[in-house]
Amino acid sequence: MTDAGPADGPVPSVVVIVGASVGGVRTAQALRRESYQGRIVLVGAESDLPYDKPPLSKQYLGGQWTAERVALLTEDAAKDAEIELRLGVAAEHLDVAGKQVVLSDGERIDYDAVVLATGSYARPSPWPVESGVHVLRTIGDSKALADDLADEGPVVVVGGGFIGAEVAATAISLGREVTIVDPLEVPVGRVVGNEIGALFTDLHHRNGVSTHFGTGVESVEGSAGDLTVRLTDGQTLEAATVVVGIGARPNDEWLASSGLLVDDGVVCDEYCRAVDAASVFAVGDIARWMHLGHGERCRVEHWTNAVDQASCVAHNIAHPDDLRPYRPVEYVWSDQYDWKIQIVGRPARGTGHQLIGDLGRPADPDAATPRAVALYSDGAGQLIGAVIVNWPKALIASRKLLAAGTAFADAVAHLEGLAAAAPQPVRTDT
Repeated sequence: MTDAGPADGPVPSVVVIVGASVGGVRTAQALRRESYQGRIVLVGAESDLPYDKPPLSKQYLGGQWTAERVALLTEDAAKDAEIELRLGVAAEHLDVAGKQVVLSDGERIDYDAVVLATGSYARPSPWPVESGVHVLRTIGDSKALADDLADEGPVVVVGGGFIGAEVAATAISLGREVTIVDPLEVPVGRVVGNEIGALFTDLHHRNGVSTHFGTGVESVEGSAGDLTVRLTDGQTLEAATVVVGIGARPNDEWLASSGLLVDDGVVCDEYCRAVDAASVFAVGDIARWMHLGHGERCRVEHWTNAVDQASCVAHNIAHPDDLRPYRPVEYVWSDQYDWKIQIVGRPARGTGHQLIGDLGRPADPDAATPRAVALYSDGAGQLIGAVIVNWPKALIASRKLLAAGTAFADAVAHLEGLAAAAPQPVRTDT
């Protein structure tokens, strides 16, 4: 098997996009921005109009935002852009040879190019109970969780990653008693390392959240309002609501009968085309593409990746004679309490780091909002990633330095100079 060549014939007349979350919607919109004149069909399994997912654990869950505010594409906007919507019906088979998407209602949609954007699904709870245990992936999940959070009673969050931490921050703001449980010694330790991860533990504690890190969950029993969570260290926690945030898996099972090479996502070349089918593209959580900068295939489960990848794929479909490789600097963010956390590059691959700024937080309520950047190096002395808290200029600088392939020592000097020249952080009450 060989990857498809750099150019593959004329501009397709019909593009079918399977998946109506941010990757699929942004691909459709980007095609129009690329002056694509052909037919676009956007297929989505959910009956809701396309919506944005990051607010589901934050503003939408907390009741600050409405469904209209999280909308990605309205019916009027779709009509204006001549994007045909097929919502409320899932794709169940991709006929690569016949160039058709087969829907669960039996409809077959012909395509010249297809974009696979079916994202990922939350790992299900391994503890089956009648009610009160939630995962969070869809707007329906968020609505159901919000209903339970409206009731009194403690909340146990299983999983200290970004989703778990954001749900915990939202629940504590709603007046709930919250506990996070995670088998890792520190939250997001796999991403930022134990030393920086420990600062996230302090963040939870300062905001009134209890934590049980370094221990797992053995069982969950009961029903909504009266749940018992048994931990592997022998302790038990009482809960009215349990939220399980233990990761996600690419939603690629429906492609098992397609014949495509699927291995932790759809295996793609540097142009985000399936390696064994030049008319098939993939974006977002489901795509595992060849990143030329890293020299290996990557799959990234973050909003920004889906958006940037959608733009690249749209260009490559609309301009098959000018294919562009997708070579991003990875970026993800998380809003937790009064911290805006932004991660660029691949700090998890780092062999060492240096913290510039201060993430400590004294008890004084008039204290300034903490602001810092942790820079990560690889074994060869290169900058490989950065974690930024509440410091927009450091984010911009870190992304530029990573894109330029800057040496770690030079990056440290640059950020230290930026810190010295910057004014002190503003107070949290201003």
